[in-house]
Amino acid sequence: MAVDQNIQKFYRSAIDRDFARDFLFRVTQLQLQGVEPLVDDDLVYLKTSRVPGRSITNVSTPYMGLPFNIPGNATYPGSDAFNVAFYLDADSRLRNYLERASRELFNDLTSTGNYTTPGIENYIELQQLDKELEPIAGGRYKLIGASLREVQPVEYNIAEGTGQWVEIASTIAYHFYTVTA
Repeated sequence: MAVDQNIQKFYRSAIDRDFARDFLFRVTQLQLQGVEPLVDDDLVYLKTSRVPGRSITNVSTPYMGLPFNIPGNATYPGSDAFNVAFYLDADSRLRNYLERASRELFNDLTSTGNYTTPGIENYIELQQLDKELEPIAGGRYKLIGASLREVQPVEYNIAEGTGQWVEIASTIAYHFYTVTA
């Protein structure tokens, strides 16, 4: 089947289906390894993130000089360093939460830590939203086995600040993700 595209069909499709917007995305649940889950009252507002990726490896299998490309296992590019940035609440509860998660994994004061493999109870859940801020079908991503890798510095501009909201960025690792409706 050939794709028949022209400006009228594009315009009609754009009116009927619209386009995804870069701000219609949110974190709905966050349960990192070693710390209690965040709840609605914790004021967790995502500033930037992304929908995770998934790849199928290629297994080249030659036969009589002709390579056949067979699908292999799944990999999750970027699962070792999934970056998210949040707006920081005024009393730094989110920063404190991330700090606790970091110190639970490795505490340099005691040289101890939680070296267990993060399980299914450790996750971050992300949702794509429609224009009414409702989750879209197939737009709920649950990153399984989530554990903190980095709490990035918080930047303040004391001399020339304009009152902008401050953000806190972090890096989270996960094993794989699931997609649900």
